Amino acid sequence: MKRRDFFRTSLLASSGVLFVDSFLGCVHPAIREGDLDQLFKGFQEPPASSRVFVRWWWNGNRLDADEILRELEVMKEAGIGGVEINPIAFPGYEDPMGYESLTIFTEPWLDMLEVALKGAKERGIICDMIVGSGWPFGGEFLKKEEQSQMVTIETIDLEGKALHHFSVEELLNRIDPEIHSKNDKVYRDLLMMRLLPARSDDFVEGEDLMPRISGDELSFTTPDGHWVLYYVAKLTGYMAVINGSPGAAGPVLNHYSAEATEAYLNRISDFITGKIGDMGSYIRAMFCDSMELEGANWNDDLLEEFEARRGYSLRPYFPFVLKKVGHMGNPLDEEYGTRFSEEVVQMLKRVELDFYRTRIELFRERFIETFNQWCHKNNVLSRMQAYGRGMHPLEASMAIDIPECETWLFKEVGREYPNTGPRGRAPLMCNKYVASGALLAGKKVVSCEEITNTSMAFMATLENIKVAGDQSNLSGVNHSILHGYNYSPLDVPFPGWIRYGTYFNERNTWWPYFRLWSDYKARISYLLQNASPRANVAILQPLTDLWLKEGPQRDPFPQKRYPEYQHNLWEVIHQNGGGCDYVSESIIRSSEMQNGSMNYGDRSYEVLLLPEIETLDAGTAMALKDFAATGGRVVFIGKQANKSAAYLEMDEEDAKVRTIVEDMIGQSEGRVFVYPAPGADLITWYGELQKKLGLEPFVRFSEPSIHLNQCSYQVGGHPLYFIANHSLSEEISVRADFRVDSRLIPWQWDPESGEKYPCVTTGSNNNLEIHLPRAASMLIVFEEEQETEEEVRKSELFSGGGSVLSGPWMLQLKHVNGEEFEQSLAELANLADTDWGLHFAGTVIYEKTIQMEGELPHFIDLGDVQGVTEVFLNGTFLGTRWYGAQRFDVGSAAKKGENLLSIKLTTITGNYLKGLKDHKVAQRWTSHQDYYPVGILGPVSIL
Repeated sequence: MKRRDFFRTSLLASSGVLFVDSFLGCVHPAIREGDLDQLFKGFQEPPASSRVFVRWWWNGNRLDADEILRELEVMKEAGIGGVEINPIAFPGYEDPMGYESLTIFTEPWLDMLEVALKGAKERGIICDMIVGSGWPFGGEFLKKEEQSQMVTIETIDLEGKALHHFSVEELLNRIDPEIHSKNDKVYRDLLMMRLLPARSDDFVEGEDLMPRISGDELSFTTPDGHWVLYYVAKLTGYMAVINGSPGAAGPVLNHYSAEATEAYLNRISDFITGKIGDMGSYIRAMFCDSMELEGANWNDDLLEEFEARRGYSLRPYFPFVLKKVGHMGNPLDEEYGTRFSEEVVQMLKRVELDFYRTRIELFRERFIETFNQWCHKNNVLSRMQAYGRGMHPLEASMAIDIPECETWLFKEVGREYPNTGPRGRAPLMCNKYVASGALLAGKKVVSCEEITNTSMAFMATLENIKVAGDQSNLSGVNHSILHGYNYSPLDVPFPGWIRYGTYFNERNTWWPYFRLWSDYKARISYLLQNASPRANVAILQPLTDLWLKEGPQRDPFPQKRYPEYQHNLWEVIHQNGGGCDYVSESIIRSSEMQNGSMNYGDRSYEVLLLPEIETLDAGTAMALKDFAATGGRVVFIGKQANKSAAYLEMDEEDAKVRTIVEDMIGQSEGRVFVYPAPGADLITWYGELQKKLGLEPFVRFSEPSIHLNQCSYQVGGHPLYFIANHSLSEEISVRADFRVDSRLIPWQWDPESGEKYPCVTTGSNNNLEIHLPRAASMLIVFEEEQETEEEVRKSELFSGGGSVLSGPWMLQLKHVNGEEFEQSLAELANLADTDWGLHFAGTVIYEKTIQMEGELPHFIDLGDVQGVTEVFLNGTFLGTRWYGAQRFDVGSAAKKGENLLSIKLTTITGNYLKGLKDHKVAQRWTSHQDYYPVGILGPVSIL
């Protein structure tokens, strides 16, 4: 069976369950055939499955039935379509207010779960549920053999000829990795002890010192010279569940044991089904959060599994493929142990890679597949963040019903965007891996833990959130799980119980406007869930080279990147109007090569990019040669592959790869070549490569920009484009030439209003002038020609001009703490620069009388605004703006003579909380943050 077929069939083979189509993101047949009327109906009124979900933190399980139902009502009213029930430890710095903490899976807790599940179902809210509590999951009840295991090393440098005595207990206690989440009780077992020279040009196993142990004492003599004592220890139960709630805290589960995993999961389903019956009647999916296993790498049969899978024994090399471990399981970046020659070091790296690949296989088979089978047996879907050290960042997601990634909100998002690296990017690199894996596996839904926020929780505006969310969609996401909604009774003092995340809460100042964004997001998600992303370029991520050079990384926050621009390559392809997926070597080997295309399932690629790849499996190289022979194009960026990663018969395998690649380049008639690595300007670099390849983008922008990005989709025969300006300051104006049938008519579908209207074209139907103010976006759908009474709308940029309104301004302020007062401003300014405005949070009404004569204005533009605004002119409501250009159509509201302009502005809460110096919750989240600008900064103009 080909790997492609395995990924498609293995997950559902054990279950005859038929899942609800909308949960799986299955496309309505009429939509699949291109019925845009049917699609538009869903766009106008998106189903719950397309609406934002929230991670619903049950803080410390301090639960009350009435409060659960009240919060469900609040979320329903806000346009939230689903919840992920997430029991979690109570924030230690907050007051429990006398609410009792319930132990998870006890009868009182199960009563509350039943209230939530039934209450959600009655309200049309979809429920997911985290497996257990915290991450990675575990519990106080786990037996020793069910707890997570890590093998690691310690070394001691020894000098000269001497007799040495060590206590084994003392040696084992020295192995105490500085991981993030330590468990109280750790079992330590000595597995191996060897003596080696401090330097060696050749590989040596060293002297086995285990026979020198008597009782608890190790005694041995070193010869003259410099020596290193290596010893390998197994730590069991070393890690505690991160933020586990009562009853699900304590040691983490051993994810490399199918037996332990199955027992753990069955325990949970027994509790739940015993209370509510069939889990699938109330729960859509069970969820696994981040796989931050802090160095877990072991099960007691791993040496045997290694030999069976790799064809040789790991034992001679065992101490040298292990690392000393630090925070979050990251290897310590320091030198220790024997200094081998470079040739030996490279050989050991191949063994270490085989060790890692063995763990990837075991994790998939024993945890992911066990988790899937358990979910399907219980009539629910699997949802998981299937990446991290120990998982293939792309292929692991292919095995999950609803694969999930992460989009974070940092202060830099929308403000900075350097050419390379993660800064300024809300989506993490795992997003594109997960999205690619989902598409390759034929899945329609790509889930995301979205707007994850630990650095500016109370400082975030809806505009910040929109920019981060737009970037998330551009990375391939179409299903948002917000981070998050904190369970917090109303009698808890402001701001309530806060475990994590952006302050999605009805007590937030801007909550009355939240539905504007949630409706916008739901409509985009609905379209993207029901359309097929287009891609003609595949990228082979240089994982093998990264692992060989730098070791396995902790996704989504890798310590090292190779090459530096590798995580930014997909961006410049899309910024230049194209589309791409990431692939793996196994995907390439399983693809069908024909007529110049590499085909895997429904995905098809004309071009394959290999960024600075030096190492390939010989089978992968042969598949690339076959691709090129059919007319496909292969681009080695910066370097040409010249070796394999094989340990067995490495010289022969290396020679095979070199020969295949050289033959491929020589026989391809220019379709395979080495292209220089990019410099500082990635967009121009890829634009030139795209031109050299003769590769037509899906849309060609007259001036590509780092702030302008797009993704192209297909619905039947209708192209669909999502285009976004993700800058909080830059306005963008470009001409866009779309690669579509010129007989099709471009329509703009407005995700804010649910309306649509034809676009203004420039000469032909596939040529548009696109104007995007800051933080703005647009959806363009190409439809058949049809008669319409809809008004053609033309977007315009207003960069200055008109008459600027000077001061003074009268202000009426209503603080969230209940205070009300008035102020005046001689000129518009940042309110945080004033004594009375520095710690203000709430609403401000700006008023000014304007004298109008002659031609009456068409628009009022507020300029730079930090907050949400509602504008009234002479008592006539002109509209609400929560992001982007603060521009309002005056309509017929203006009159000659005196006009009263009234602007209601709603601020963030963060500056107020930062000023509460004795408030533990406030200081926990804001003490490390700067004050953020607040108010109408202007200039305000009439146009």
